[in-house]
Amino acid sequence: MTESVTESESVTEPAIACTKLVYAFGSTKAVDGIEFEVEPGSVYGLLGPNGAGKTTAIRAITTLLPVPPGMVTVFGHDVARRRMDVRRLLGYVPQQLSADSGLTGRENIAMFARLFDVPRRERDERVTAALDSVGLLDAADRLAKTYSGGMVRRLELAQALVSSPRLLILDEPTIGLDPIARASVWERIGEVRAATGMTVFVTTHYMDEADQFCDRISLMHRGTIRATGSPQELKATLPTGAGTLEDVFRHYTGDTLDEPTSGEFRNVRATRSTAARVR
Repeated sequence: MTESVTESESVTEPAIACTKLVYAFGSTKAVDGIEFEVEPGSVYGLLGPNGAGKTTAIRAITTLLPVPPGMVTVFGHDVARRRMDVRRLLGYVPQQLSADSGLTGRENIAMFARLFDVPRRERDERVTAALDSVGLLDAADRLAKTYSGGMVRRLELAQALVSSPRLLILDEPTIGLDPIARASVWERIGEVRAATGMTVFVTTHYMDEADQFCDRISLMHRGTIRATGSPQELKATLPTGAGTLEDVFRHYTGDTLDEPTSGEFRNVRATRSTAARVR
């Protein structure tokens, strides 16, 4: 019988712990033995260029890709052995846009409330609270296809928040957005985190976002973790003792951030095309 999630079992456990996580597509190792721990209540960034393996790692953490026992735990629960328990702890905003343009904002979130098995008697209140948390109450009854790109991403954030997750996982949450929309999404993430104490795990290749919002960062390249630390600690490792996170990335990898593989580039292009259609 699958054990249920209890607060006492996981209160002292890392929000995420990866131990020699490996995932391969055929002969290609997308993730090659990565290790890191995420402290509860923190914002943790997994940074790297397109094709680094970030999305594959996220899909393993969220139970969407199967991995052997012992490689990944979420608040102490092994993702291989206790998938449903893990899923109940998560809110997930994927890289690809997931909002249904033919539904209103409220209908989109209500659908996710049902998917996440939010009790019927609580659904209306929880949907309204999620809309309010991302500043979309005034637009709640408009079709999502009338939303701007930034509004769509905030709507998807609300979809992930409606189940009151302990861990919010964001895969490139601001990809394809202009600087103002990017700032708006991060403002809402910060407000919800401050109000609830949830942990945030984010993948991004926007180093400026990571520098400003992440407590701790792992730099990922070609399936491996090259360096881990706070933004300040990582920048202090440069020979000059100062610089940007992009300078840090080049120092540890000898590479730049804008080297997408063809597959990852298609994902990004599809996301931006979808965002353009719902503006």
